Amino acid sequence: MTLKELVPGDAAELLSLQHRLDEESSFMLLEPDERQTGLQQVTEMIESFAKAETSILIGAVADGRLAGYLSVSGGSLSRNKHSAYIVIGILADYQGMGIGSGLFREMESWATGVGIVRLELTVMTHNDRAVSLYTKRGFEIEGIKKKSLKVSGNWVDEYYMSKILSN
Repeated sequence: MTLKELVPGDAAELLSLQHRLDEESSFMLLEPDERQTGLQQVTEMIESFAKAETSILIGAVADGRLAGYLSVSGGSLSRNKHSAYIVIGILADYQGMGIGSGLFREMESWATGVGIVRLELTVMTHNDRAVSLYTKRGFEIEGIKKKSLKVSGNWVDEYYMSKILSN
């Protein structure tokens, strides 16, 4: 596995990965038919992440293709630029192989370097594999968002989790 910061040339592969994740996982936010972004929008998103001081897109390449990614969206204002929100997605065939831990290690090293102190994310309470990864990486549950999502007609609660990197 190789980790790399995604660049505009990776847009088509990232878009394809996102569509596959939408199809194979009910743990991602979007339903399979809801993603409306095209190649140009994904290219522009990657460019905007590259320009932002407190945001990054990290890809995990395995078997010659993008197998997962982690996005970090940091604040841009004086009061919140120390804080960043994380989204991660890894194809089912590549889960349990250390890709998630690798993405988190890479992200935390980068975050410390740019002055991010607080990392935060949400995760469905029944996503045991993800909760285990986040807890292993030092994230703590701060609270529960009741009826946060509706998946396949059922209400789903989410944990709000965070990790403080330094003071």
